[in-house]
Amino acid sequence: MSEIVVRHAEINDAQALQQIYAQPALYRDTLHIPHPALALFTERVTELKPGSRNLVACIDEKVVGQLMLAVEQNPRRSHVATFGIGVDSNYQGRGVATALLAAMTDLCDNWLRIERIELTVFVDNEPGVAVYRKFGFEIEGTGKNYALRDGQYVDAYFMARFKPTAK
Repeated sequence: MSEIVVRHAEINDAQALQQIYAQPALYRDTLHIPHPALALFTERVTELKPGSRNLVACIDEKVVGQLMLAVEQNPRRSHVATFGIGVDSNYQGRGVATALLAAMTDLCDNWLRIERIELTVFVDNEPGVAVYRKFGFEIEGTGKNYALRDGQYVDAYFMARFKPTAK
C-alpha cells in the first residue's frame, strides 16, 4: 500500500478538492451541498482565514482527503480549534482520516497552543465517530435536528478532545 503524505493545500489542489466534495457520500456526511463550485475551493486554498490550516492527504501524489482546521479568533476562545474533514469515498477505510487527524492533533498539541478541539458529526456516521474516539474525542451532547440531509433533519453529536496532559 502506498504511503499517505499530509501537507498544506496548494492552489493546484482546488479542483481535486471540488471533485472529492462533489461525491454523494461526502456531502451526505458533511455540511456541503451537491454541485460545489470550484471557486469555493479555490478561495479556501488561496484566501485562508486567520488561524486556519488547510491540510490535504495524498496517495501517490493524488489528493484523497482534506482537513480544514480553524483556531478560534475570539481571545477568550483562542485555546479552541474546530475542524471539518472529508475523505474521497474511493479511499475511505485506508487510513486517510487517521493520517489527517494525526497531523492535525500534532499541530494543535505541539505548535498552536490548542487545549480543546471541537467537532460535530452526524450520529449515524459510525466510521467518523469511531476514528474521532481513536484520537480521544468524546461525545459531549447531541444536537437534535442539527442539519437538513436528503430532505430530513438529522441529529449530530458535539464531540471534543482535550490536549493530553504530559506524563
